[in-house]
Amino acid sequence: MPPVTRRLLLGAAIAAPALARAQSRFPDRPISLIVPFPPGGTTDVVLRALAEGASRHLGQQVVVENKPGAANTLGPQQVARARPDGYLVTQLPASAVRIQFLQRMPYDTLRDFTPLLHVSGYTFGAVAKAGRFPGGWADVVAEAKRRPGVITVGNTGANGTPHVAMMELAQREGVEFNHVSFRGDADGTQAILGGHLDIMTGGSGLGAMVDGGQAQWLHVWTPQRLRRWPDAPTLVELGHPSMVITSPFGIVAPAGLDPAITRVLHDGFAAAMREPGFTAALDRYDMVADYKDSAGYAAFLRELVAREQQTIERLNLRTG
Repeated sequence: MPPVTRRLLLGAAIAAPALARAQSRFPDRPISLIVPFPPGGTTDVVLRALAEGASRHLGQQVVVENKPGAANTLGPQQVARARPDGYLVTQLPASAVRIQFLQRMPYDTLRDFTPLLHVSGYTFGAVAKAGRFPGGWADVVAEAKRRPGVITVGNTGANGTPHVAMMELAQREGVEFNHVSFRGDADGTQAILGGHLDIMTGGSGLGAMVDGGQAQWLHVWTPQRLRRWPDAPTLVELGHPSMVITSPFGIVAPAGLDPAITRVLHDGFAAAMREPGFTAALDRYDMVADYKDSAGYAAFLRELVAREQQTIERLNLRTG
């Protein structure tokens, strides 16, 4: 055997146990989980509950770092260029996948991340002020056909999931809406209650107006009706069987993460998804767990990327 080959084999034999010991010690310091949304919101509450459970199962604290802004892409941007050592991970929102087809981004979803696991999706829907559309969604469609572009529909950001979903729905119904973006659900809520907006789209937090008798659900975007609001029809029931819209999200690490560390992180977060605290956080926002392991999440991301690209092309979406 040539001397060079012997040296390479000897080096590999020495390095292998050292690598195994390093992996067996992982993690030996806190792990940072970036949440690309503000503190106190739905995503923050849910992922803090997940991080708390994962901390117990991993034996090290999982520290949540809120980095909102830039269309929820600051976390993915940072992780995409981070060292793949397992100590920095991020939530990957569907909006961060979509935006790479709307503008140049410093990451590629399928190239720059190691998928750890899929976690959940949001409960979305559309509300109107009580009495504005007595016949529900049928009244909205009828009025929109009589008065194209007059009905105002609020969302929490151009090209976000609520905005894109209502554009898709309008195209399917053959109607046109006037889309209005707000900084958050709170601003849209005030516009609805003040009579300045016809419809507001967003998360299940809008249901507080329904509970108070101030608004009505026009529809929800879940596969089945919600236990909390059993009278709210789904888009599936309204004739759109493919429109189940949850804006799915999971946890990713930098590309090139060692498979052994990937398994450790996956197992820790997966165990946390079974914790009562995490389940309670989901229940608080009418969300459901949607677990997929690392391989399943990778396959799902490939499908999501293709679907988002097709939607953007079909709706002719633009930034701004």
